Amino acid sequence: MTDAATNSPATSSAQDAAGLIEQYYDKGFTDGLPIIPPTQESVAAMLAAAGLKGDEVLGEAAFRNIRVTADKVAVNAVMAGCLPEYMPVVVATVKGLLHPDFGYHGIATSTGGASVMVMVNGPIAKTLEINGGGNAFGGGVRANSTIGRAIRMVMRNAINTIPGKLDRSTLGGPGKISFCFAENEAASPWAPYHVSRGMKPEQSAVTVFASEGLIQVYNQLSNTPEPMLLGFADAMANLGSMAIVGQQDYFVVLAGEHIQVLRKAGWSKEKVQTYLFEHARRTMAELKLAGRLPGAIADEENHIWRHVTRTANDIHVVCAGGEAGNFSALVPGWGSWKTTRAVTTQI
Repeated sequence: MTDAATNSPATSSAQDAAGLIEQYYDKGFTDGLPIIPPTQESVAAMLAAAGLKGDEVLGEAAFRNIRVTADKVAVNAVMAGCLPEYMPVVVATVKGLLHPDFGYHGIATSTGGASVMVMVNGPIAKTLEINGGGNAFGGGVRANSTIGRAIRMVMRNAINTIPGKLDRSTLGGPGKISFCFAENEAASPWAPYHVSRGMKPEQSAVTVFASEGLIQVYNQLSNTPEPMLLGFADAMANLGSMAIVGQQDYFVVLAGEHIQVLRKAGWSKEKVQTYLFEHARRTMAELKLAGRLPGAIADEENHIWRHVTRTANDIHVVCAGGEAGNFSALVPGWGSWKTTRAVTTQI
């Protein structure tokens, strides 16, 4: 039979799963990896876990004239390999994805190839064992991999964001398959990220962010914040990045021994943000010389600075990763502050 949610073939457990998986490949419903063929029972379990009816509308994709209903999300969550208990996180993420501030249409269709970063905060991250520790951005954890994958599957099958068609990415990136992690709240010297967004610690939330990708930052010698963060700032102000021109939000993901340097020095999150904002910059002359801004270089532009973000608060500092190692990561934003912003949704 046919599932009305995605126009995809549903199945009963008696049918040949391998053959059905091949059918899904033939129909273009997969992301290149095998899927779990959905059944009426498995879809119903997803909906029940989120307390939703199949026809409930979760949001609308602007400029697409598409309303995303709960049954579409449930089918794609099953296909991605999610357990039913993951469904509330998936639903909250989809709501963030479709929020007007996120600017879905540009992110999904641009040649820039944005990945959707999904970060989970609050008690649910521990309950579902969403990894925020060692190898937080790597594979091997079902919750991380399948929740992130479910979002991309919804984009593909429910909103028609298909590579080569409405998805016009020049290169894309592995984050377009799955990019989901939890903040390592236990390792952080500061309040959890969702608290900074106006929520209570006992609440759970998910943040979606349109990212260019990951930049790993390494510093094994600095034992004080200033020289360590100077390397972060220099990498943030990469002349080839969209961020230096678009001044989009920027995520700084601190891990391992870098967190301990800041903890020992007693730096607040606000002090980290301010330092990075002040040092992550380029002169207008440099930007024009690199072909990032148009026009001839005026003498005074050698002394006029352009910062990576508009304000220090647009630099989002979070913690994730293992306790050992001198590595952290930068997640530059895609596009500009006018087209997309990070969106946090309560689960």
